Amino acid sequence: MDTEVALIPDPYKIDKQIHQKTYLVNGELKAWDGAVTEVFSTISSTEKYERTILGSIPDLGEKEAMDALAGALGAYDQGKGVWPTMKVSDRIECMEKFVEQMKTKRDQVVKLLMWEIGKSLPDSIKEFDRTVDYIYDTIEDYKELDRNSAKFHKHEGVYAHIRRGPLGVVLCLGPYNYPLNETFALLIPALIMGNTTIFKPAKHGVLLITPLLEAFKNSFPKGVVNILFGRGRTVAAPIMKTGKVDVLALIGNSKSANALQDQHPKSNRLRLVLGLEAKNPAIILPDANMELTIEECITGTLSFNGQRCTALKIVYVHEEVRETFLKQFAARVDVLKFGNPWDEGVMLTPLPEPGKPQYIQEL
Repeated sequence: MDTEVALIPDPYKIDKQIHQKTYLVNGELKAWDGAVTEVFSTISSTEKYERTILGSIPDLGEKEAMDALAGALGAYDQGKGVWPTMKVSDRIECMEKFVEQMKTKRDQVVKLLMWEIGKSLPDSIKEFDRTVDYIYDTIEDYKELDRNSAKFHKHEGVYAHIRRGPLGVVLCLGPYNYPLNETFALLIPALIMGNTTIFKPAKHGVLLITPLLEAFKNSFPKGVVNILFGRGRTVAAPIMKTGKVDVLALIGNSKSANALQDQHPKSNRLRLVLGLEAKNPAIILPDANMELTIEECITGTLSFNGQRCTALKIVYVHEEVRETFLKQFAARVDVLKFGNPWDEGVMLTPLPEPGKPQYIQEL
């Protein structure tokens, strides 16, 4: 690094790069001395703009992917493994142990959220805290589910005793815009229900998972959580081609989802948990409160630079108020503060993908 920009507060400076040399497979943090992929931030830490190198991750291949699959299959053991047959209370204890260790990494994960994906400090803190809350909420829902499963239910004169069980091996692939919260929204329910998992972090927001590897290793039986680094086509595709994945849990785009589904030789038996792209509209009618409308549309379109599946993608405005809306909306956008994620009151922050600014300008 060259001369550091003085405006970066000390708590948020990158003092040490993270060169991840291990990955989690079958309960073991395995050492990696092969090829690596460097991880960059589009935020500059020098006077003259240049991307900041944050560290590197292992560039794993098909062999490591197959090892992870073998670990997950062995831990599940056709539903007879330690984890799927474990008592509810013991499974909850493992999850609580994990989240307690996770909370000790809060500052490190929040800082990496800012540097890796450009998420503002308040939103980065919110993402971490919401994820912790989500885990506790999932535990409570699981307790309620277990209590209900002890009861008989009557429907149309028929009594039934309904119990829910794990499905098998789950391949989890999360998105870069919420690399912690949305990813764990797939991973945590899969785990607590007794499934075994293979998890590959997103391309952006990958280093922030590394502080949690020890917590995963320490909290769950071997083979229950397997974490791979690398390109999806290199590690996820070979796993799918075996046909031994029971559930594909993916938040991303439909192109990726379709490609992975098609690689499964028994796709009719593959369970899917998908969160794909959306085209969310705002509809502005003539009698709308324009001040409130503008604020809602600003938040809807530009919160985290619009990089959200729930963001407003298109705005339909009645022709009677079109000019008023455009004038006020443009004026409001012009005064939005842009800067680095830790800047106070910032709304617009650097985009994690280098090619995106050019794409936006070409629209």
